[in-house]
Amino acid sequence: MARIELKNLRKEWGSATAVAGLDLAIEDGAFVAVLGPSGCGKSTTLMMLAGIYQPTGGDITFDGARVNDVEARGRNVGIVFQSYALYPNMSVLDNIMFPLRFKTVERTEAERRAREIAALVRVDGLLDRRPSQLSGGQQQRVALARALVKRPHLLLLDEPLSNLDAGLRLTMRTEIRRIQRELGVTTILVTHDQTEATTMADRVVVMNGGRVEQEGAADDLYERPDTLFVASFIGSPPINLFEGEADAGVVKFHEASIALAESVRGSVVLGIRPESLQVAERGTPAHVIAAEPMGREVLYTADSSFGVIRFLEAGAEARYREGDNVQLNFSPASALLFDKASGRRMNARIAI
Repeated sequence: MARIELKNLRKEWGSATAVAGLDLAIEDGAFVAVLGPSGCGKSTTLMMLAGIYQPTGGDITFDGARVNDVEARGRNVGIVFQSYALYPNMSVLDNIMFPLRFKTVERTEAERRAREIAALVRVDGLLDRRPSQLSGGQQQRVALARALVKRPHLLLLDEPLSNLDAGLRLTMRTEIRRIQRELGVTTILVTHDQTEATTMADRVVVMNGGRVEQEGAADDLYERPDTLFVASFIGSPPINLFEGEADAGVVKFHEASIALAESVRGSVVLGIRPESLQVAERGTPAHVIAAEPMGREVLYTADSSFGVIRFLEAGAEARYREGDNVQLNFSPASALLFDKASGRRMNARIAI
């Protein structure tokens, strides 16, 4: 296994910058998710780690050794792509053994290792089948076994669950995490799905515009986002955001205002997550315009003096209907305040 470090890593395509000075350290045996929207640079970073793309600048090190000029086959990296790319004319066993053809491993040893890893990923009963005879989940397990059979220093997962249905995604999230823990292999998952990132990884790295926006445990990103981007990207349903003007300890919004414990001046953005809002006897008046049952919760959309606001309530059935009037309240500790110009979270506290 390996400790991975990226130092001022950059990748440019002509005048377009895909990765802009990335600094990141991943400890030996860690499971890290790189999360972000399309075009943020996460897949380009993965390709540079794999040795498929050459960095424009900066360094990639494995256990302190610079690998920028080491070819992909010399890095001992296992990769599982969104498309499993199994060889259709080969059996499952031969697909798993394929990476060992490029290593000095005897056929008997290669088969032993392939059968061992097949048992770990639970496809040992499918070794004589061809890929066309497998389900999507089985193909994904075979692709994972093929990536692991050469005992890689680093395992890279590029949107590995996106082709699976919801039930299989849930199962495979658990399985991949189990396998990673058993092997202790350093693993980087690249995904745009925050549920995958937060449920599978020890640490989440949020990328935006080719840079790291924030990294940390899932709870930290959710409860203490450093920026408006992270607050907006993490959380489902998305956070409520309201623009306002602060002056002399008061922030004025649409038709509402709140007091601050500190004096702040300028344009700000208030963030309140839907689950932080409760219907109360006293609070901000709101007029329900939609109710969406979501199974164990109901998501409401309402007009309020702050603007359009969404709030969640537990329960399978909606207590409120379109046209109902409610009062909404929230704890000051659950509210987030951001500087509009910089997008950075402020330390100012709400006094209500």
